[in-house]
Amino acid sequence: MPEGSVIAAAVLLAVNIAGFALCAADKRAARLKKRRVPEKTLIAWALLFGAAGVYLAMLVFSHKTRKPKFSVLVPAALAVQAVLAGWIFWRLE
Repeated sequence: MPEGSVIAAAVLLAVNIAGFALCAADKRAARLKKRRVPEKTLIAWALLFGAAGVYLAMLVFSHKTRKPKFSVLVPAALAVQAVLAGWIFWRLE
């Protein structure tokens, strides 16, 4: 695997772990009735190549799954990002 692909994969993994962690923190804050992570932040993170992490957190924690903004936008962003990531990795090889 070329060095550029390894770096791109590491960045993508880090962004998605952070997206998952943001959603986990928001779910925990909701349960404890503490200050929440703004929805704009979660959506922005999903749109900035963190959709896989945010979507996984939605499934694991049943978080934001009833909100159309999340249940439609995050999977759509994930589909677009998967295509873009595939294209980027294909170009780096």
